[in-house]
Amino acid sequence: MSENLIEVRGLTKKYGDFLAVDGIDFIVQKSESFGLLGPNGAGKSTTMRIIAATSQRTSGEVSVLGKDPEIQGPQIRAHLGVVPQQDNLDTQLTVTENLYIYGRYFGLSKKFINSKISDLLEFAQLEEKRDTKVEALSGGMKRRLTIARSLVSEPDILILDEPTTGLDPQARHILWDRLFRLKEDGITLLLTTHYMDEAEQLCDRLIVMDKGRIMAEGNPAALIKKYSTKEVLEVRFGSNRNAVMAPAMRELCERIEVLPDRILLYTENAETVLENIVAAGHHPNTSLVRRTSLEDVFLRLTGRSLIE
Repeated sequence: MSENLIEVRGLTKKYGDFLAVDGIDFIVQKSESFGLLGPNGAGKSTTMRIIAATSQRTSGEVSVLGKDPEIQGPQIRAHLGVVPQQDNLDTQLTVTENLYIYGRYFGLSKKFINSKISDLLEFAQLEEKRDTKVEALSGGMKRRLTIARSLVSEPDILILDEPTTGLDPQARHILWDRLFRLKEDGITLLLTTHYMDEAEQLCDRLIVMDKGRIMAEGNPAALIKKYSTKEVLEVRFGSNRNAVMAPAMRELCERIEVLPDRILLYTENAETVLENIVAAGHHPNTSLVRRTSLEDVFLRLTGRSLIE
């Protein structure tokens, strides 16, 4: 099998006159964690559905595990684990029953499924909940169970569509740890997200998408280094004064972005810039110095925030 488990060339998807995916190209290598980063409507989920052989493309070429999703969809799906945006667990069944029935859906033997359930429960940290109905689980537990369920068939590729949306920070970090373990075990991860910290944590490589197009591609750290400065100073003046105050800030930094709730100043030394702002008689209500992130890369490329 080629080291490139997924190959996408000139992929286009139209819904009537709407162009959801606009001629994109990328590859995903074996045992890699590859991300599609962008806001809602960027074309991420549409691309994932085409790769998962559940939606047809309008034009272009797609190869998954050396097969064409439109011709050999069932063969491809047999080697995929899919974690959808919304958990679709059966809430009236127990944790164990959900794993068992999903395995039978794939045609796996009772003996094989039963031999895997304990390992999957350990992986998801749900051993003590094995006989609990899903409706009684927390959001984080349901998400971990959904991922565990996707692993019943021992997939080569795990597709995760916004895996941590709606989870609290602690639940997100637990889930990240589970995904790191899968990556270490050699499973190829393909995920969409609009959380920049998640992409930085989980992805070996990623593409930044907007309006169906690829705006940038590469390693997260390399993209940040290429498209942004070392530090960001966030200042808020309140009472709709950000836009009014922005002109006074422009000469103090390399680049500025004015958002509805704050002003972002890109610089190599944010503390010095803040001192200069105060010395000039401008006193923001709040200020924050932070390192640059993938959201700043997206702002640089598109002029708008990842989460709108």
